Parts: sequence; structure tokens; C-alpha cells
Amino acid sequence: MLETVLAKPSIKLPPTQAELPCDDGIPMETQRHKLQMDILIDTIQPWLDQRADGYVGGNMFVYYSLAQLKNQDFRGPDFFAVLGVPKTERLSWVVWEEGKPPDVVIELLSESTANNDKNAKKLIYQNQMRVSEYFWYDPFKPDDFAGFDLNSGVYQQIPLNDQKQLVSKVLNLALVRWQGKYRGVETTWLRWATLDGELFPTSQEIAEIAKQKADEVEQIAEQEKQRAEQEKQRAEQEKQRAEQEKQRAEQAELQLRKVAMNLLQNGMSVEQVAQLTNLDIFDVERLIN
Repeated sequence: MLETVLAKPSIKLPPTQAELPCDDGIPMETQRHKLQMDILIDTIQPWLDQRADGYVGGNMFVYYSLAQLKNQDFRGPDFFAVLGVPKTERLSWVVWEEGKPPDVVIELLSESTANNDKNAKKLIYQNQMRVSEYFWYDPFKPDDFAGFDLNSGVYQQIPLNDQKQLVSKVLNLALVRWQGKYRGVETTWLRWATLDGELFPTSQEIAEIAKQKADEVEQIAEQEKQRAEQEKQRAEQEKQRAEQEKQRAEQAELQLRKVAMNLLQNGMSVEQVAQLTNLDIFDVERLIN
């Protein structure tokens, strides 16, 4: 009897997130690039925390095709955001595991990367990855700021609005150039804002707001304490004045009674004493008894 030998399946599954490289050992180019990436990620995270889904990342690998693996052509956006996905930690973004590419990508330009970011990478985000919105910004040249949205498979440039902002329709947020200091560096930073122009605060700004509110609460509490102490002092003063008035009234009445007694002893009638002292006749009669 012949035995039937089943051939092993020839289909090879694509590698998983755990099997793919997640670090190439190449650091960010400058401190300002690193800080710019941080301010974009850190300020949008509280907004994302209010949603039931979504993920933001930066300077991490995004795998979008098996051909990319063969070419060792790893694409790591400086910032990317994805909606409609579970909130969980990732080693890399693997499109065939997640089921979608990033929705929004931001590249931070430098002299060595600007040409590639504006041409080759832009085409990859448009044609291979199909990223809905792509933005670039040069932290050292704030005027080099542009955005594109995917329209019928082709990127169309997003115009600046009246507030000189670029609006992300996917996130329903605005990208704003803001002049100020972040972690000790004074420059023009790219920041997230609401469509009304309200900036998403940094962790330092949140801490400063919290401290300001705490100081205000402490100041109000101190003012209330002082008012309560003043009210207590006023009440005590009123009590003392009332006690003094009572004592004066008692002393005056006692003195009046002494006068009335002297008048009676000097032979005046009850009626005369009552008239002179303005005491009641019955009170004068009780002095006699």
C-alpha cells in the first residue's frame, strides 16, 4: 500500500512586528529636530487620550511592503498619526498587521534630507503608502512649511488659511508656527492647535497652568481665612462693646438708685423722687422697703 506524503505549504507569511528591525542606531540630526518631534508628539497625546482609538509615533520604522524589506528601504517618519486603530505600544508600524498606513505624516527637513523628503519620500507616501496627508517643516527655516492631501491618488497642496495655518482635515486640527521657548530653546516651533487657534499646551505649560491655579486657590483660601479672622475679631469687638454698654447701664442704674435713696432719706416723697430721677414709682417704693 502506497503512503500519501503531503507537501509542506509553500506560502510564507510576512514577518511580524516582533521579527522586524526596530532600530538602526541612527540618532536625530540635531537637538532642535529632536525637540520639534517631541513637541508635536507630546502636545497631541492628551488630545488622543480623549479618544477611544488612535496612535501617534515618531522616528520609528514604518513597514509598508515586502519589496521594501528586500531593498532594506526603511521609512521612518519624524511624526505620524493614525486614527481608528487600537491604543497599544508598537515596536514599528507594520501596515499589513495594522490594516492601514498612517493617516498623517510630518517630516522635519534638514539640509541633508530636504531634497529626499520633498521628492522621493513624498512619492512613496503618495504612491506606495497612500498617506492621506503629508506635511513638511524645517525647524531652522520656518518659512519652508507645506502640506498636501491625497486627492484622487495625487497630492494636492493645502493652502495656508487666513491665520497662516495648515489644517489637517483628517485630525480636524491646525498646524501653527509659534515663536517661543521650549525646553530652553527659543525659536519658531511647529505646534498643534484647534481650528480656533488654541494651542495644545506642552507639559511645562500644563504644569505652569496647574501651579498658577494652585496659587490662585491658595490665595483665595488665604483671603477667606483673613476675612474669617476679621469677622471673628469684629464679633469679639461687638461682644466686648455690648458687655461694656451693659456694665455702663448697670452702673448708671445703680448710681441713679443711690441718688433716689439719698433723696428719700432727705425727706422727699416717692412721687417727687420718681419725677426727678425718671424712675418708676414702684421702683422707688421698693427702695424704701
